[in-house]
Amino acid sequence: MKSKTYIIFAIIGLILVGTTYFVPIWGVALQSIQYPKSMYPKGIRINFKFDGVYNGCEGVKEREELATNVGADCLMEMNAINHYIGMYPIVQGRNNPKDMDEPSFYVYDTEKDAEGNEVFDPETGQKVKVNVTPTALKFLNTVMIYSPYIFVFFILVGLYFMFTPKKLNLVAGLIPALVPFYFLFMYMYFLYWYGHNLGLHGGGAFAGIKPFMPTVFGEGKVAQFTTESYPYYGFFIALAAFVFMILAILLKRKSLR
Repeated sequence: MKSKTYIIFAIIGLILVGTTYFVPIWGVALQSIQYPKSMYPKGIRINFKFDGVYNGCEGVKEREELATNVGADCLMEMNAINHYIGMYPIVQGRNNPKDMDEPSFYVYDTEKDAEGNEVFDPETGQKVKVNVTPTALKFLNTVMIYSPYIFVFFILVGLYFMFTPKKLNLVAGLIPALVPFYFLFMYMYFLYWYGHNLGLHGGGAFAGIKPFMPTVFGEGKVAQFTTESYPYYGFFIALAAFVFMILAILLKRKSLR
């Protein structure tokens, strides 16, 4: 009689996969002398989830000028710092302010004629704006926006793995199992992209900063800022999901022999 123990492991794995979507996966913080611990216990911190990037600060409401920016807080502060060195705005995904006509990470320039002169709209007299947002950031935003449907797909594929007997379907269990590694790939790729595209508005105030790879894990240094990048509890939940799904695959393989 074939054992169905793998189904128990797969159910636990899929529950953990689903949980991973709702919790922070990774956290990044900037520490500097102008951000005292009394007001920023964890520095200027942002948290990454599969559906967007969120404010991760504590105590920031004590600063009146930030307290007025409801829902922005340290995410706005981080964007201001990044802008200073020529980085593009952080893509917020489903956390983007709903009252904005266009996503907050969109970047515009002015249209120019063949001689390099700015073009003006004859009706309004205003400069004609052109959306110059990089395609890479639009793609990242799309992934975040549609992340709920991606996770539904993960769960459905996992159920297909659980309730179909064919040995070839073992590979279906890998698709939801690799959730933590999907995040790591996207995270590392876009860290590299942001660090190697510092030409926003012609570059930042620190003209001497060359393209760099931001810190993926641990502590680093950018200008006068110390950067800290560490996994949050959601990442360990994702790793647990990986372990349970791999065990389910191995048990099912053994059962089908």
